[in-house]
Amino acid sequence: MYVYDEHDRKLALERVEQFRDQTQRALAGELSEEEFLPLRLQNGLYVQRLAPMLRICVPYGMLRSDQLRRLARITRDYDKGYAHFTTRTNVQLNWPRIEDVPDILAELAEVEMHANQTSGNCIRNTTTDPFSGVQADEVADPRPYCEIIRQWSTFHPEFAFLPRKFKIAMNASERTDRAAIQVHDIGLQLVRNDQGELGFRVHVGGGLGRTPMIGPVIREFLPEADLLTYLEAILRVYNRYGRRDNKFKARIKILVKALTPEGFAEKVETEWQHIKDSPTRLTPEAIEHYRSYFTEPAYETLPDASELLAQQRFENREFDQWVAHNVDAHKRPGYAIVTLTLKKTGIPPGDVSDAQLEHIADLADEFSFGEVRSTHEQNLVLADVRQDRLLELWQRLRPLGFATPNLNTLTDVICCPGGDYCALANAKSIPVAEAIQRRFDDLDYLYDLGKIDLNISGCMNACGHHHVGNIGILGVDKKGEEFYQISLGGNSHHNASIGKILGPSFAQEDIPEVIAKIIDVYVEQRTEEETFLDTYQRIGIDPFKERVYA
Repeated sequence: MYVYDEHDRKLALERVEQFRDQTQRALAGELSEEEFLPLRLQNGLYVQRLAPMLRICVPYGMLRSDQLRRLARITRDYDKGYAHFTTRTNVQLNWPRIEDVPDILAELAEVEMHANQTSGNCIRNTTTDPFSGVQADEVADPRPYCEIIRQWSTFHPEFAFLPRKFKIAMNASERTDRAAIQVHDIGLQLVRNDQGELGFRVHVGGGLGRTPMIGPVIREFLPEADLLTYLEAILRVYNRYGRRDNKFKARIKILVKALTPEGFAEKVETEWQHIKDSPTRLTPEAIEHYRSYFTEPAYETLPDASELLAQQRFENREFDQWVAHNVDAHKRPGYAIVTLTLKKTGIPPGDVSDAQLEHIADLADEFSFGEVRSTHEQNLVLADVRQDRLLELWQRLRPLGFATPNLNTLTDVICCPGGDYCALANAKSIPVAEAIQRRFDDLDYLYDLGKIDLNISGCMNACGHHHVGNIGILGVDKKGEEFYQISLGGNSHHNASIGKILGPSFAQEDIPEVIAKIIDVYVEQRTEEETFLDTYQRIGIDPFKERVYA
């Protein structure tokens, strides 16, 4: 993974001291709240319902064990002893004191972390597939390109005050999309053209919120050397033509729709012609420089462990279930990719305690070359585990609560913090997630149902990505009371789609039974090979609507 050089370290420390001065002036009354607002937002500091919230950047989801230990200490010393992993792979602290934030940022800088541009109308954290670099089917490792984008976009003066926040995601797998690139402002799919040259298919104008949209393709193939110049052309067009008079119509998706994808692409191409040969164009040497940071760890040549693993699975049904659902194939023989689920019933999805963070750091050192990855689904990944040590790892994970074998099932819920924390939320999300997990607590039944994405958001800002859940739940306000709207048919992977609203909303206590009725229709109507999404796409929304509102 990327390691800071002297320029990175100096920049991070200078930024901390700048914000320390800004915070002290704000607390002394020398800066008004209006003046302090953009300064604190671009350093990741929000003011939430009950306390400040600090969003810490985790570029493309990569964390070292020493960084996990520092996060653990920070949550213990400056917060209430836990942290929250978000759908954009970042970490949030929900209870820091404003006066402590500069000290927190200083501690983060010591382990090459920061909170730069995790909020504000700027380019946010670039995200990618948590299996990057270890899966066999990827076109190329996307992480070097994510790092290139991160360095280019950090403190870029032209893009510090865009019409609205801006998010970029990249995917490299031809089989699936774990980064949800089609619902980002810019989504980049690594591809090779007919000549075998590496480049990107460029989607622009995706996004969720009040006006959910799937990002159309504006360029089928962009050579890798042109990555930054083309992104800069997109941002220039957005900065110039994006609306600033109405924040609800300020995202780039509104501009792309207004101009049409073809019209927007034409403006980008025109702008690009002026800058495509500028010094920002990537050279082979620059690309190789960043690739050099993402070398393979010290893999061993391992004996075939398939027979041992088969015997262990045969002898232990619970271990077998965990391997079947939480372990994925690795590109190197003898290794496996392991997902630690942060979805144990009774714990808010994505939450981890300070002690758990320290245990994860220990496990990363012992089992996965000192590295952990956070995911869009609010889980964690150990990407390089020896197959002959999977049983040992599972035994260590169980008492920590990370071995729940429910990955990609109905109870592997994506969920925002909702009304328990967020000042923007219309309704709570966490109790709804727990109620559904308790209603569907039979693992055999969950496995029989197969893959189902269930996403919950507490408001239309859609931090829980409810629009692209196979089943989506949205908290709404009805005359001061909390209700929940259901949508069906969303999908965040290849061939992404926006879910359709089922009908009138429901009270919180009704949601588990409503979900049960939806599942009943699926079970009755599915064919042997169909997933929930397959069945929905075949029969449409009406059978579900008729059952739920009968």
